[in-house]
Amino acid sequence: MAKIYTRTGDKGTTGLIGGTRISKGALQVECYGTLDELNAHLGLLICQLQKAAIDKPTKVLVNIQKQLFDMGAVLALDPGKGEKFNLPMISSTDITNLELEIDEMNFHLPKMTHFILPGGHPVVAQAHIVRAVCRRAERLCVAFVEAQPLTEDNFAVKSYPLIIQFLNRLSDYFFVLSRYIGHLLNIPENKWIPEKQ
Repeated sequence: MAKIYTRTGDKGTTGLIGGTRISKGALQVECYGTLDELNAHLGLLICQLQKAAIDKPTKVLVNIQKQLFDMGAVLALDPGKGEKFNLPMISSTDITNLELEIDEMNFHLPKMTHFILPGGHPVVAQAHIVRAVCRRAERLCVAFVEAQPLTEDNFAVKSYPLIIQFLNRLSDYFFVLSRYIGHLLNIPENKWIPEKQ
């Protein structure tokens, strides 16, 4: 059996797909590490939904988990060597499908009149955690792309913008999902109403 520890990261570096070693503190590593964190939080949300007998979103969420792995692999590529690897990529169709899911859930929800505070039920709160981590992943990816010397022949030109767009739509999806879960569980929304000074 292969050992899980390799000792190759003992000096604070990690290997990209393509062989290049970079610091574990690099923004690129922070990007795909945060996608991993998002996936873990999403796994907990799926378990909580199953426990609450809310099955409808589960199939979509499991597919999103696979897409997060796909994006993580693309972000773990050495940008200059990306064309050599045949990895699955996010497409504009994936983004459209998210939008359709958002529209379907929104159809059942009341119009928003206030900002909403996370909470009311553990599953709703977990959906908000997933949303917040997704927003952080998006911000990190934007910062990483802005720091890249992108050229026309660079694999990143084709892959990174779609990843950012997908994450942006995904955080919207998770926000609407949090409201939809509350709707299915008959949980009143915690409206943020600022106190007058």
